[in-house]
Amino acid sequence: MTEVIEEPARTGEFVQSLERGLAVIRAFDADHPQLTLSEVARATGLTRAAARRFLLTLVELGYMRTDGRLFSLRARILELGYAYLSSLSLPEVAQPHMETLVAEVHESCSMSVLDGDEVVYVARVPTKRIMTVAISVGTRFPAYATSMGRVLLAAQPAQWLDTYFDTAELRPLTRRTITDPVRLRTILNRIGTQGYAIVDQELEEGLRSLAAPIRDADGAVIAALNVSAHASRGSSEVIRKELLPPLLATAKRIEEDLRGGQLR
Repeated sequence: MTEVIEEPARTGEFVQSLERGLAVIRAFDADHPQLTLSEVARATGLTRAAARRFLLTLVELGYMRTDGRLFSLRARILELGYAYLSSLSLPEVAQPHMETLVAEVHESCSMSVLDGDEVVYVARVPTKRIMTVAISVGTRFPAYATSMGRVLLAAQPAQWLDTYFDTAELRPLTRRTITDPVRLRTILNRIGTQGYAIVDQELEEGLRSLAAPIRDADGAVIAALNVSAHASRGSSEVIRKELLPPLLATAKRIEEDLRGGQLR
């Protein structure tokens, strides 16, 4: 039996010409990158005259090109999607990518920003609780002892770091916590070069964490993304080998969405 799908009732405010214009745009896809006037009319159910008016309007607005017979979309059509992306906050942009990463690696994923000498969690997708302290959006940790914090610190200018190390309280949180400013500066320099940080049980015993930077369209580091795993999963090298590639790929996808949202 054929399922009948009822369309939502249309009010008197409904603009049918806008609906038809969007239908013309949606007629083009990966399988149909170029269409003739007749093909567009057939795909949309419009008359040839109506389809021609919509196509030529889109050409004049810069959203479409034509050689006189075939029509195709231009890159400017992406502005319609960028308008949506630009309305989203950083956590909203990142959340679906983080969920995909967690489903792939089966470890918790978080995003944080730097606030003074602490990191503040702005997004999180947990799997299982592996810390004694519950983590949620708004949780704060000292930057020097976390992978995300070190990624964010590594992106700061030298003068800012001078002030940071003069004022921050560098206390041991576990027996492994590095608190020596000279050693930390060396670690931050290496992180800045290699593009990621790994922290081995310095925030809490039994917890290893890997983090990568999130950059905006200008290349500035605006946040950090991490995955955390229990030490029983393997050594730091095993964690790096298994989790770094998907982490970096996820960070790149988030950056691409952010760049898209900032284009005009």
